[in-house]
Amino acid sequence: MEKTLSIIKPDGVGRGLIGEVLKRLEENSIKISAMKMLHLTKKQAEGFYAVHRERPFFNSLTDFMTSGPIVVMVLEGENVITDYRELMGATNFEEAAEGTIRKEFATSIEQNVVHGSDAPETAEFEIGYFFNSFEIIN
Repeated sequence: MEKTLSIIKPDGVGRGLIGEVLKRLEENSIKISAMKMLHLTKKQAEGFYAVHRERPFFNSLTDFMTSGPIVVMVLEGENVITDYRELMGATNFEEAAEGTIRKEFATSIEQNVVHGSDAPETAEFEIGYFFNSFEIIN
């Protein structure tokens, strides 16, 4: 089974969309293997997004991701990375397909409600950043 990381970002948590995201995961037969709520520090957000450190949006992204609590989850299933990315929709919500989480709930490219790993290697790093092996149900 493939695993991926999902984050319900501060805008999604703050707007009461946790249940809506969980409902969509379950409706699409995506299994949740681990879940917890956190409030990232700036240093934690910078570590998670270190790959984007040289990008112009790095500071605004890490500021946003520390602006409120987040929900992090490990998702599991056959082709879960691709399936979850399709369920999320394009990063730019204006380009996202109808019925996707971002198309329906995002308010900007940055405040787009959810994050998902883009590849198996990324998922491995991202899951390890937030979870230890004892926290993931297999």
